[in-house]
Amino acid sequence: MKRRFLSSCVSFINRYYNYSGKDLKKLEYGLEGLYLTLTKTIVIFICAIILGIFKEVLIILVLFNLIRYTGFGFHAEKSYQCLICSLINFILLPLFFLNIHLPQEISLFICMICIFNYLLFAPADTVKRPLPNKKKRIIRRVLTVIIGILYTLVMLIFDNDYISGLILTSLIIEVIVINPITYKIFKQPYNNYKNCVQA
Repeated sequence: MKRRFLSSCVSFINRYYNYSGKDLKKLEYGLEGLYLTLTKTIVIFICAIILGIFKEVLIILVLFNLIRYTGFGFHAEKSYQCLICSLINFILLPLFFLNIHLPQEISLFICMICIFNYLLFAPADTVKRPLPNKKKRIIRRVLTVIIGILYTLVMLIFDNDYISGLILTSLIIEVIVINPITYKIFKQPYNNYKNCVQA
């Protein structure tokens, strides 16, 4: 189905615009990302609606994407891997954290571990999106840590199990996607910027 979608879109666009082979490959890559994102999101939302956590998953997606924007992180190469990881991260983790009571001290400790991981591993690039510019990497690391601290402060100010669950889930997902162990499990190279010409 993915192949059919991609070839239909590329054929349609190619009818009206004369792209080079290289440009068509870029276009196909972008469309593939869009297709995977849409199908994955639909499945996640359906599961969230069935389990009665649609609003919570929506909030977690927003919180996570804000910190992922600066921290980057792992992308599964295969669509089934991406779907499984997404269901674990956006369905199982929220179900766990939204249904347990953690003392504020433990929640704070988890946040500190997350922030420490951001200091060590953010931003985590990919083969397709390496980050060769050292200055930009430092800026992104600092911004990721700042977002982590802001989330932690919000959690402490409100001191509410519901808000804590949402924030802890988003912080932990980012730790998972930037961690070298995740890259190793999925046999993907880490610190891809080292293979680029330094900018």
